[in-house]
Amino acid sequence: MKFEAILFDCDGVLVDSEPITNGVLRDMLAEAGWVLTPEECMRLFIGKMVRSEAARIEHHTGRPLTDEWMSAFYARRNAALEAQLTAIEHIHGAVERVHAHHDGRIACASGADRFKVEMQLAKVGLAPYFAGRIFSGHEMPATKPAPDVYLAAAAALQAVPTRCAVVEDTVTGVTAGVAAGATVFAYAPLDDGAALRAAGAQHVFRSMAELPELLGC
Repeated sequence: MKFEAILFDCDGVLVDSEPITNGVLRDMLAEAGWVLTPEECMRLFIGKMVRSEAARIEHHTGRPLTDEWMSAFYARRNAALEAQLTAIEHIHGAVERVHAHHDGRIACASGADRFKVEMQLAKVGLAPYFAGRIFSGHEMPATKPAPDVYLAAAAALQAVPTRCAVVEDTVTGVTAGVAAGATVFAYAPLDDGAALRAAGAQHVFRSMAELPELLGC
């Protein structure tokens, strides 16, 4: 298929942020009385908004998930990202090639808050490729796994969702892309991507160096 637009997730696709963010979350949950291993925290929270898991957190900590706690989480998360964030390997070349091939018809459609997305893209030097085409699930009626953020990105690019490619790395994100009607390419550098395929990803790949060719660029 010749795609009209390419829609990228951010965390885990463009930037290697998920271990950093989950590390901060794990520390704060432990301080609140819920101790998780790094693997457990990633499994429970990867690809999700923390607030969407409020009931689970409150059950295990015995404390309400307050605005003050969330503000502290965002502050600690942002500081850790500023200090430690790196880009996904080979992503600069992949994005540059995809951007050129599609005459700039690419977007970043993330489940994260806008400040985080914009800060991260600026830090790793990817912001110019997505200027004016960043979409946050926090600003939609529903975030991932609902398709809203991908539908908004497609509409802004005047692209038919079924003729868009989505690049994702989590089951939550793949579910959102599939629900939008897009063809989902799933980045799975550490395993065979079986869970991503089960969620509806039509292509699974291990390196961002492979992505432009997979997209026909």
